Amino acid sequence: MSHPMIAEIMLRDVTETDLPVLFEHQRDPDANRMAAFPPRDREAFWAHWTKILADETLVTKTILFDGRVAGNICCFERDGTTQIGYWIGKEFWGKGVATKALSELLCHAMTRPLHAFVAKHNVGSIRVLEKCGFTVCGQDRAAAPTGGEEVEEVIMRLD
Repeated sequence: MSHPMIAEIMLRDVTETDLPVLFEHQRDPDANRMAAFPPRDREAFWAHWTKILADETLVTKTILFDGRVAGNICCFERDGTTQIGYWIGKEFWGKGVATKALSELLCHAMTRPLHAFVAKHNVGSIRVLEKCGFTVCGQDRAAAPTGGEEVEEVIMRLD
């Protein structure tokens, strides 16, 4: 599959004006299934992002595709490891947005190793991470954020 105009991808700091679009992205049922993560309601979403934007230790970027907010990507510490995560709006899937954004972030986030925890069924994200040099280093089962069954995860690492 060819990816049109990948050069149209740009990262910049997240601003409060991005949050309404990011809020809608995380409400998409297909995206929630892929990420194995439920949507936050408006109040919880704003509280979460207010905390993120106030933390100067985090690397948090808005992904722009042709000048439009296409998603976000971040680098953060959790459980003693440096992790990356991203969320791409469904309308931007399959356009190379995640791969280009992650490649760009990796040029600036120099901490290694980096880890990513991905729902095992999310083959698209696993492929994005592999294209950017991540390899599978383990598997885990995590409690489902909805309180239901556990989610099978693939643990990926970039040295």
